[in-house]
Amino acid sequence: MKNILIALTLLTASLSAQAATRTVTLDLPSMNCAMCPITVKKALDKLEGVSKAEVSFDDKRAVVTFDDTATSTEALVEATTNAGYPSTVVK
Repeated sequence: MKNILIALTLLTASLSAQAATRTVTLDLPSMNCAMCPITVKKALDKLEGVSKAEVSFDDKRAVVTFDDTATSTEALVEATTNAGYPSTVVK
């Protein structure tokens, strides 16, 4: 039984290590003041799986690093849209 628990623990650790970290850039054309990036960053940071969100008012873009097993680009776009700033993924 002890060997089974050890094997399961190792398997779980191995699967966790395979989580894919992705970085995407979101276009946010409706940001129109210096406070907008703060609101967008807060919305993105609330999502499970987001490890980093850098929002630039000058570029009107956000660069988001996230675990794609915990969230998706669609969820990122939905979060910014729900915060009042519709976004699109830059390809």
